[in-house]
Amino acid sequence: MVFAIQNFFSRLAGHRWFWWACAAIWGIVLFTLSSRSTLPPGPQIPYQDKVIHFLYFSGGGFCCALALFSHAVPPKPGWVWWLTGILFGMIVGALDEYHQTFTPGRSGNDAGDWLADLTGAGTGAWIAWILLKWVRRQVPSNPA
Repeated sequence: MVFAIQNFFSRLAGHRWFWWACAAIWGIVLFTLSSRSTLPPGPQIPYQDKVIHFLYFSGGGFCCALALFSHAVPPKPGWVWWLTGILFGMIVGALDEYHQTFTPGRSGNDAGDWLADLTGAGTGAWIAWILLKWVRRQVPSNPA
């Protein structure tokens, strides 16, 4: 079962277009959600907004890093993936916060949200690096 999952992800990682498509869909959903004056209510958890920002941007960092680096030969070191995720989160997070200032009912320019965005994106990119490294170590690249 584990080998099947590794093999599936290994094949999926080889399709850069898939990760670019995921990143594009991620961005469209982000823009759509940021354009809404109100978001659906959910359970009230302390710092829920920051957790949501962190988790959502970890997905964006994950997809962006795989789109950029999954084909790199030799593989880029983990710190490059992490730093790329951080930069992605910084730029897209700042643009998102700025965009929210024009949305009625939203505040925008929240430094805490922006910090959650960049740390989430960096974490997502780093997880992508770990996962790809693990998969490539386990799945033979040239089955003969």
